[in-house]
Amino acid sequence: MQFKTHIESYLIINMTDISHIRNFSIIAHIDHGKSTIADRLIQFCGGLSDREMKQQVLDSMDIERERGITIKAQTVRLDYRAEDGKTYVLNLMDTPGHVDFGYEVSRSLSACEGSLLVVDASQGVEAQTLANVYQAIEADHEIVPVLNKIDLPAAEPDRVKAQIEEVIGLDASEAIAASAKTGDGISNILEALVAKLPAPRGDSEAPLQALLVDSWYDVYLGVMTLVRVRHGVLKKGMKIRMMATGATHVIERVGVFAPKPVALDMLGPGEIGFINAGVKQVADAKVGDTITEERRQCAAVLSGFAPSVPVVFCGLFPVDTNDFSTLREALDKLSLNDSSFSFEAETSAALGFGFRCGFLGLLHMEVIRERLGREFDLDLISTAPSVVYQMEMTDGKRFELHNPADMPDVTRLALVEEPWIKATIMTPDEFLGSVLTLCTERRGEQLDLIYAGNRAMVVYRLPLNEVVFDFYDRLKSITRGYASFDYTLDTYRPGDLVKVSILVNGDPVDALSMIVHRDQAEGKGRAICLRLKDLVPRQMFKVALQAAIGGKVIARETIAALRKDVTAKCYGGDISRKKKLLEKQKEGKKKMRQFGKVDIPQNAFFEALKMGDN
Repeated sequence: MQFKTHIESYLIINMTDISHIRNFSIIAHIDHGKSTIADRLIQFCGGLSDREMKQQVLDSMDIERERGITIKAQTVRLDYRAEDGKTYVLNLMDTPGHVDFGYEVSRSLSACEGSLLVVDASQGVEAQTLANVYQAIEADHEIVPVLNKIDLPAAEPDRVKAQIEEVIGLDASEAIAASAKTGDGISNILEALVAKLPAPRGDSEAPLQALLVDSWYDVYLGVMTLVRVRHGVLKKGMKIRMMATGATHVIERVGVFAPKPVALDMLGPGEIGFINAGVKQVADAKVGDTITEERRQCAAVLSGFAPSVPVVFCGLFPVDTNDFSTLREALDKLSLNDSSFSFEAETSAALGFGFRCGFLGLLHMEVIRERLGREFDLDLISTAPSVVYQMEMTDGKRFELHNPADMPDVTRLALVEEPWIKATIMTPDEFLGSVLTLCTERRGEQLDLIYAGNRAMVVYRLPLNEVVFDFYDRLKSITRGYASFDYTLDTYRPGDLVKVSILVNGDPVDALSMIVHRDQAEGKGRAICLRLKDLVPRQMFKVALQAAIGGKVIARETIAALRKDVTAKCYGGDISRKKKLLEKQKEGKKKMRQFGKVDIPQNAFFEALKMGDN
């Protein structure tokens, strides 16, 4: 408690000294040690005692800790007494490294003036390192390079420095060698942050102008909002206006994360902190909005953020139809927490009521599914991941297709366009041949191939629907986990695409329908039918599994009927008695086939789609 009071009083006194504030993000490829460096910086600055410290202290979700990844960008405020005798306020933002959470990175960068670029001294520059650095350069950041994991035997700091200069084009001569695990070089990082990063600019006398960086739902306090003050002062009791929505609120609480929440009286220019303003719904606290004072409004609206574009879509349906309203509430709460996630209601003939959800990638989809299961105890069926197609009808109308089951009849379609991506793959050159083969198999077009030391960077243009299933898993397995993959949406192109429907006893199962290239339709249809043959339990009648394009069946498998031994209780007697029983059974089987319904277990939906390259 003493510690909290100390921080509180200190911050209030020094709030306006803008020259002593440094705002920075930590950026890196996945698993290069961002969260561990954040842990060491917090520990060094005395943000938490040794007893309170734990690994990945800023990763608050269980799933983040288990997988060792960061999903949500987290902010912490630290006090650092530098070698020049002055005390500086450092606002640190730990960002995710995976491409699926790139939206969190772009938001964090817009709230800061500088970046700490962390590169693994044993791995070197990876695809996501490049992507995040380019974002930081676009945001006009001062960048401080750090070579992490120098304690590893495989570390090659000189090679990685040369690689940073060669591949990224940054001066790495003053790159700091550090080890987040042992704590080496942490003091050098702090000194470099103070010396090299610019102080924020802002006028405390001007009308309030603050950027809404993030919003989330707290069970006890309601909607919390993370803000970066550009100009003016944000005080407790102030009446504020959200400029995008026009809503007005009174601020009930102002504070910072140090890393525990600490209440303050106000936030000045250049500071990052949270406010609680009695906002009832997160939809009212729109990310990227400009906050100003109701009485004295600022002249200009801040540019905010480009909205995130979902890339992968899939349907989520509750196993128990009574859970539909619970699923709706759960999705509402998650979308408050994750602004890059979108959903809308849809119905399916086979699966009933559910939601069509949009994600930034397959990992993002997996994380959301897992969170729904863990946090809300929901049993869900998910349909095949799909992408958005552009359709042009014969009458000239254009529309977007999200769900393959809704694809109109081929005779009414003039053109189908599919999204293509520009993929950057970095791989050790010994695996280059396998990577090129994989990309060619997936209808890829090679654009560029660059060598940097013993690593190759290959740029391909690929159709997105070839990537969403298992491309990343295949890439990881053929390169033993050493390749890194990053992509951006490129363009839409016309393609010879067809809808493959899966029929069980003549009834279409729309959860398994998919849009594929005509050349691959037969192979994929056959693979799914083979999979389903093992997954669908045998019935008392024959079950036909078919893959069809329109009215043409392209693959078929038959599940043989279970046969009940009706003659088991016949002891001796005439053979005609047994024949009579068997004839009666045959008649019954015909009837069953006519009216028989097949129950497909829920695991069959997901398992059938994990085809790999069968």
